[in-house]
Amino acid sequence: MAKISHHAALIYTMMMVSASDRNMSDAELGSIGDMVLHLPVFEGFDRKRLPKVGADFAKLLQQDDGLDDALSLIRKALPKKLRETAYALACEVAAADGKASQEELRLLELIRNHLDIDRLTAAAIETGARVRHRTA
Repeated sequence: MAKISHHAALIYTMMMVSASDRNMSDAELGSIGDMVLHLPVFEGFDRKRLPKVGADFAKLLQQDDGLDDALSLIRKALPKKLRETAYALACEVAAADGKASQEELRLLELIRNHLDIDRLTAAAIETGARVRHRTA
């Protein structure tokens, strides 16, 4: 299994959530692009590489055990201090279109467990994402 950068791991995490319900909405894709463009954690990432990282991720998911392999790659690539960040980005993508599908919620649970995010921290992150995307 290949090694990926922490930037790729964060992008894989976001794309995984967006693709989980087989409906990568414009809102979700826009949210991913905005986060890669503006968040400090992506400093030093060549944004022109985003399509390549996305294509690599799609190829990985098509393989046998692609989801498990992706989760393992993500965990190995992320230092502990960025695991909560990855979960927060995943929650932002799930909330971007105003609704989280059952598939997205289940995947968030898998990500949370795989990255060892404690339940209280996860609840705070989830609430923050939900209220940021709430409409009047």
